[in-house]
Amino acid sequence: MLWICLPTALLFLLRLPCFPGQNGGENEESTDIISVWEGETISITCSIKGPENEVGTYLATSIQPVNVIYVSKQNTSYIHPALASRTKYSKEGSNLRITLHSAQESDSNIYQCRTYVKSKSSHKKLFGKTTIVVVKGKPSGIVEQAPLYANPQQGQSVSITCALKSSHEDEGIYLLKTHMQPERVLYVSSQNTSTVSPAFANRLEYSKEGEKTVITLHNLWRNDSDIYVCAGVVKNSSFLSVSRSGTMMLIKGI
Repeated sequence: MLWICLPTALLFLLRLPCFPGQNGGENEESTDIISVWEGETISITCSIKGPENEVGTYLATSIQPVNVIYVSKQNTSYIHPALASRTKYSKEGSNLRITLHSAQESDSNIYQCRTYVKSKSSHKKLFGKTTIVVVKGKPSGIVEQAPLYANPQQGQSVSITCALKSSHEDEGIYLLKTHMQPERVLYVSSQNTSTVSPAFANRLEYSKEGEKTVITLHNLWRNDSDIYVCAGVVKNSSFLSVSRSGTMMLIKGI
């Protein structure tokens, strides 16, 4: 695990089966989070159960947009040359599964499925599922995070600080749950607009203090136990910059 300086027993506790799953469709609230080590494999699934006039499906990145792969309805394909040697795909019923092997830090990004359909005069683009990919590796030092560990009682609050080094200008900051129940907890743009996970509605506050964003989670309960990671969208960068420390949070029962 990434958090090797913490007791192994605590990591075991995070694996206890006390976290019910969540179901969701392809919308902002159900954004997928994938967290892997460098060298591992990333697997993203796009729905291809489209209308009769569907032309094909793209998987594209959102940070400095690049079309990773395009697969037509006739199963012809285009893969970005820089990723061709590491990218495979397969059609599985109504799904298109894209696999990216030997993950690199530069693969950290926001990926979106897009389906193109033919209309009378042009092609129309339909947006599908969004997947945030976090590739863990050697510390980059761009994003810093504290604390390393929190062990509050149920009902208490914890503050997590995400900070970009002053030499880097951010376009937005994410706080992500990456281990047991992966989800986007918070996104704050450089214009201070924000999106909060429904699971933390009315339980989350944040403030921006220079290059720091302080996020306070209130009224914590056992299902909030997880590993929380800060990730920054850095101006002129082509990928997400990810904190390598994270915050392991283990909520104590009453």
